[in-house]
Amino acid sequence: MGTWRGVRVAFVLGSLFMVMLIIAYWDDVSGLNLYPFQDLKHKSLPSGWRAQSTTVSPPSSSTVQVQASASFTGHSTTEFIPEQTPEKLAGEEQIKKGGEERWTAEVREQEARKQRIIDVCSRKEGLEFPGRTRAFEQIPFRELDHLIVDDTHQIIYCYVPKVACTNWKRIMVVLSQSLISPITGKPYTDPQSVPADLVHNSSLHFTFAKFWRHYGSLSRHLMALKLQHYTKFLFVRDPFVRLISAFRNKFDRPNEDFYRQFGSVMLRRYGNVTGSLADTAAEAFAAGIKPTFHQFITYLLDPETERESIFNEHWRQVYRLCHPCQVKYDFIGRLEDLETDSEQLLKLLKVDHLLQFPSGPQNRTAASWERDWFAEIPITERRELYRLYEPDFELFSYPIPDSVLHQLQTTSSQTP
Repeated sequence: MGTWRGVRVAFVLGSLFMVMLIIAYWDDVSGLNLYPFQDLKHKSLPSGWRAQSTTVSPPSSSTVQVQASASFTGHSTTEFIPEQTPEKLAGEEQIKKGGEERWTAEVREQEARKQRIIDVCSRKEGLEFPGRTRAFEQIPFRELDHLIVDDTHQIIYCYVPKVACTNWKRIMVVLSQSLISPITGKPYTDPQSVPADLVHNSSLHFTFAKFWRHYGSLSRHLMALKLQHYTKFLFVRDPFVRLISAFRNKFDRPNEDFYRQFGSVMLRRYGNVTGSLADTAAEAFAAGIKPTFHQFITYLLDPETERESIFNEHWRQVYRLCHPCQVKYDFIGRLEDLETDSEQLLKLLKVDHLLQFPSGPQNRTAASWERDWFAEIPITERRELYRLYEPDFELFSYPIPDSVLHQLQTTSSQTP
């Protein structure tokens, strides 16, 4: 009986050993191509090509990719690449070096921008402004309506009007597949083809402000998780140039909605308009009646304006739209560096193989226009306006606009 039991134990152990041996053997064999040179027996190498055995390594942003005519999978690969001349190798090395230097400079710039926000928010710069010290949980849901969430690609974008937000919203629409093209019947795949007038429809974008309706009491917890794990970005712009751009877009040409809500208010309060105003922007503009830039600035500085309603998003400060003291952004883009920053960001988001940033308008408001636009604004009002937008200047490292804050030089000669 004892002998039979020993035989059974030995049989089980032997079986286990054979199974393990087969598994180990199969695991070792499965990674090999058993016939790696089968085709080479019948095909000669192209003239000027040579075989090179290489080790597989992960790609990097500075790697120069070489097209291979053939490769074999396994623990190592064999590639056939063109003969490299000394001149070509030197050129590729120069390209690689230039790419690495550019990447390093871009990373340093981003770190500097992020550190600047930390310093201002921690009051190292001595600047105080509303909401600087409050926790994210204290921000009302209605003030989180500019934080767009894309769960598929784990992205959070805080859009700032008049800072390329139309094109970035186009990209978010394509990534989220939230809009169907009437031509193809499928979601848009090219941001440039998404109609600009549709991307500002709030129903297309899932923002933090909508979380309560979807998740109820779990909203704050889910927001915290996404803020911790998702890639968060925004784009900013010189605050005064942004104001000029907003005025040009909304009041320097007929815009019915903005005329009714804001333009008519400016004209009644500060325009010395006698009689009744035109009912439509088209009629007012035809009669030569429209708000001036000075009236717009006066409207922003008037305490009565925000007592009636919060600033419109087109001239509301960025720190009130995107809460940089509460949200730790991974990327801060600038409109002044839009092309290079957009290229870098799409790589960071790992979607550069899916789409490209759309080409922007050619009539972009330039910083050099500040002196002309503010020429008729009294110096006291210019300084007051700067204090109103000073947090944005400081948070995003925009220099104090000396030509705006100091009395403009006149060309008139002085009396001796």
